Amino acid sequence: MNDYGRIETIIRLLDERHSEQPALEELAAAVGLSERHFHRLFRRWAGVTPKDFLQCLTAEHAKSRLRASASVLASALDAGLSGPGRLHDLMVTVESATPGEIKNGGRGMTIDWGMTASPFGWCSLGWNARGICHLAFHEASEPSRPLQRLREEWPAALLHRTDREASRLSRRIFSADPGSLGELRAFVRGTPFQLKVWRALLRIPEGCVASYHQIARAVGNRGAARAVGRACGSNPIAYLIPCHRVIRETGVVKGYRWGDTRKRALLAWEAQGTFSASKGAPFG
Repeated sequence: MNDYGRIETIIRLLDERHSEQPALEELAAAVGLSERHFHRLFRRWAGVTPKDFLQCLTAEHAKSRLRASASVLASALDAGLSGPGRLHDLMVTVESATPGEIKNGGRGMTIDWGMTASPFGWCSLGWNARGICHLAFHEASEPSRPLQRLREEWPAALLHRTDREASRLSRRIFSADPGSLGELRAFVRGTPFQLKVWRALLRIPEGCVASYHQIARAVGNRGAARAVGRACGSNPIAYLIPCHRVIRETGVVKGYRWGDTRKRALLAWEAQGTFSASKGAPFG
């Protein structure tokens, strides 16, 4: 079992036994580790102690992050800026496919794609000269799903598999070295409303969270919280377009396209300062 697999198992165990609050040594035993190696796992993967990380998984913590994020988030959404703490000063710009490209399913387009490790399990990446058009997380038990998803998104495109290049791109996206990132472009197909939502998501600073109602107000439609949720669920580029940073006002973390457990891991990872000096590049 790799690092993320152990983290996911721990989160699920905590969910199953939330009223019992298992001791750290019990959690360590559940993933086949000594208490010492359990601490090393969290230092390596999250850059913090198990206790600090696990505190970030509660609904109470999520609600406190909503309150703490409010002023920074309001400024970021109003100004169209990323605000402090943005992922390595990473700039992600969104380019929309043309109506013709959407209608013909990408006919005449070549998309490179591949499977690779990430800090949150296996992921598939797709890209072309216009930018990254696909990033999705997968379970090891669904080996055919990545290609199926790409075919659903771009049914007429020519797909060229290159896992080596996907691995390089993944390391750039999740790198602990800010200088390796530069500007990344996202090339997406979506409705005008979806595009407005996805661009608003890019303005949520790392370490902050927003509610669906806040994003609805940011895109100029206060009554569209449910539609915002659907747009988040249609996001084709996980992590880079950070739909995982949108949660319910109650603090409940649900409804993530790539799994609620993964969404909670992402938020807890970011809450600790994703690229702290003690954290490496936790792939696999």
